[in-house]
Amino acid sequence: MVSITALEFQRNIGRYQDAALVEPVCITKHGRERLVLVSAEEFHRLLQRSRQVLHVSELEDDDITLIENSHMSDEHAHLNDELK
Repeated sequence: MVSITALEFQRNIGRYQDAALVEPVCITKHGRERLVLVSAEEFHRLLQRSRQVLHVSELEDDDITLIENSHMSDEHAHLNDELK
């Protein structure tokens, strides 16, 4: 990921718009990450990955039973690392 200052972005906005089509561009202010510029395609891909979060009290009894009885294939065991 390319990292640039806000001033550099302002001076060369077209250049970094083009760069964001290839990879994210991190824009910093006072040495801290402030924004990340990504392509519209990447933005929509990330939106599709968003998840709806519910509190367990919002689930129906049937849903809880289904969850309790579900089993994950061993080939997906690596996904447990995302919970850490």
